[in-house]
Amino acid sequence: MDFINSSEVDIAYHVLTEKGQTMYYKDLILEVIEKKHKPVQSLSAAISEVYTLINMDSRFQHEGDQQWGLTEWNPPEVKRHSARGTASRSKAANKAINSRQKKLESIQE
Repeated sequence: MDFINSSEVDIAYHVLTEKGQTMYYKDLILEVIEKKHKPVQSLSAAISEVYTLINMDSRFQHEGDQQWGLTEWNPPEVKRHSARGTASRSKAANKAINSRQKKLESIQE
């Protein structure tokens, strides 16, 4: 990989792919800066810049404890919908609904 002509996020993606596991964000960013041979006047500014780029790229995912990994390592969340039919209601829930309906009917008379 041509690190000099690659973007910082592409290098970060390559580093994480090669490593195969999450990395502490600062270690990842310092490795990106080192591989790119990026001239740095202010290390904190360079870290902030690369961190912002990684944070905005959807290929990366914050894993907690300042660890970053790749989104592709985690399957997407599956949203589960509960059944709302009468068959899934408990007997107590059905009884409460029937009770409310009877009270409503008696008020309307």
